[in-house]
Amino acid sequence: MKRKRSAVISTFRKNHYERHTVKAARAIAAAFFTGIAIIDRFYQIGPFLSGRKSSSEMWQINSFCSHKSKIDAREWPLLRVMSLNTAHGRKEGSHGILNGELTTRSNLGDIANLLRRLRPDIVALQETDGPSAWSGMFDHVKYLSDRGHYPFSVLGEHVRGKLNVYGTALLSNLPLEDPLSMRFSPAPPTFSKGAVISTVRIPGTPERAIDVVSLHLDFARKSVRMRQVEELVDGLINRANPLIIMGDFNCEWTTGEPSLPFLARRLNLKAFRPEATNMVTHPTSQRRLDWILLSSELEFWSYRTIQEPLSDHLAVVAEIGLAS
Repeated sequence: MKRKRSAVISTFRKNHYERHTVKAARAIAAAFFTGIAIIDRFYQIGPFLSGRKSSSEMWQINSFCSHKSKIDAREWPLLRVMSLNTAHGRKEGSHGILNGELTTRSNLGDIANLLRRLRPDIVALQETDGPSAWSGMFDHVKYLSDRGHYPFSVLGEHVRGKLNVYGTALLSNLPLEDPLSMRFSPAPPTFSKGAVISTVRIPGTPERAIDVVSLHLDFARKSVRMRQVEELVDGLINRANPLIIMGDFNCEWTTGEPSLPFLARRLNLKAFRPEATNMVTHPTSQRRLDWILLSSELEFWSYRTIQEPLSDHLAVVAEIGLAS
């Protein structure tokens, strides 16, 4: 009887210890990831705190058209594309681990609603998760693909651990051929970043292929972003197809940082009004961090940001045609 009671007490203590260990591990993880989020947010809002625009001016309409805004009725753009940093499904919250699964699914549902309304042919996503403990333990890319009605999708897993998987992704109405995930060299203490690349063929002209890239660069250091851009150039420069590169570059064109201009110059790319000061995509910092870049064979027919708080970033949408 004493042996049985001892075994029961031992089991109780073991279970009690395991429960407290799990709770402690979760608390440590929450503190760690919240700390990363705070560092990220502090970096992003630095320019805002130093005197950019007031919070009442954050949400402005940024809708722009190129000279192709008056299009002949017989003409259609080749593609409508969209880029969005989904912030791991946390919307404007401080960190996904503080949300429940239902909240995360609801946040992603709002993104899916936008996709169904706008119907971009190709969507580039950043900070998008596979099954991860901090964001509901379900596949965000599959969730958005299913609810946005996209038959093709690919996730580049730039961070992969036992409990967290995330990176950049592409959703598409067109087949994604030869998908490739590029993970940049480690740059601790920040997490790995990278790009996912795939080829699409234009309906009606299957011989015309375009390489599409979803890109995410480091948020903390210019030197790391520059190194990542150099790695991206090395991976893309010998590809024969025209390029569309979309994503969260975490930098601007006009601040003197060389990353964006270097990438454009080396791959013969162009941005839409790169020196414009009224095209904010990160309202908290009042900075234009999200970009769409095109090869010289292509041109912008229209370009706009979407004024919906789906993330701490705004979605960017462009219609693209052949350069005249």
